[in-house]
Amino acid sequence: MSLISINWLAVLVCVIISMASGSLWYNPKTFFDIWWRGIGKTENDDPGSKYGMTIVWILTVLSSLVQAIFMNLAVSITGIVWGGPNLLTGALTGLFIWAGFIAPTYMVNKLFAGQDIKIWAIETGNHLVNFVIFGAVFGLWH
Repeated sequence: MSLISINWLAVLVCVIISMASGSLWYNPKTFFDIWWRGIGKTENDDPGSKYGMTIVWILTVLSSLVQAIFMNLAVSITGIVWGGPNLLTGALTGLFIWAGFIAPTYMVNKLFAGQDIKIWAIETGNHLVNFVIFGAVFGLWH
């Protein structure tokens, strides 16, 4: 497995999907207001004000890129074990990575931060959607 074997076009599509799903997920008409209040922010606080929105967006896109690259690799590996990458094995790979790493890690963070479980659900829910979709994309587009 090498960087050459990565489907870079599918990676780009997954990054775009991640940006779109995040924009919908954290929209004021969906979960933004609940999440924002839940993390202790008020309407007077600006998102990204500590670092500036340029840095926030650069690092957000970079994070999605890294997630998509590694999901591509994971789907390729699990596809070998499960008889070849396809929609189901890809989506299951995303689900298993989320359930094994993302969900429990965020749970510990939220518990120690004293944040409500609904914040965990909002934050990890977005990752669940992205990881399952990423896995499905790479499973179909191998």
